[in-house]
Order: sequence, then structure tokens, then C-alpha cells
Amino acid sequence: MQCAQCGKPLSVYDVGFYKRFVNRGATTFLCIACTSAYYRITEARAWELIRHYQRTGCTLFPPEED
Repeated sequence: MQCAQCGKPLSVYDVGFYKRFVNRGATTFLCIACTSAYYRITEARAWELIRHYQRTGCTLFPPEED
């Protein structure tokens, strides 16, 4: 699977971020960089949000390893 905008291969984090913040029912996705640019947030902020939702048990992201 590739980013619909830039063509970069997508990771589980890219897909999870898009589903969490844009549309859970999406079938095409943007990478974290393109989603962040569209919503005018930094990629660092996007990763902060991902880590937050991981810690709270969101199933869209794999759990953090100890």
C-alpha cells in the first residue's frame, strides 16, 4: 500500500494515524508526512499524538515495546 499523495510505502502507523484523525472507514491513505502537512501540524506533533494514543490503548497502533 502506498501514500495516495506522494507514493511512499505506508506503515501501520501511517494507516492508523490516517484512520484515527481523518476517517476510520478510509480505503486509501496518506503517510504521516502528507497528513501532517495537510492539517498544518508538524510530524513531531503527529508522533506525539500517536504515542499518546498507544499509551491509552488505541488498537489502531501497535502497543509500545518495553
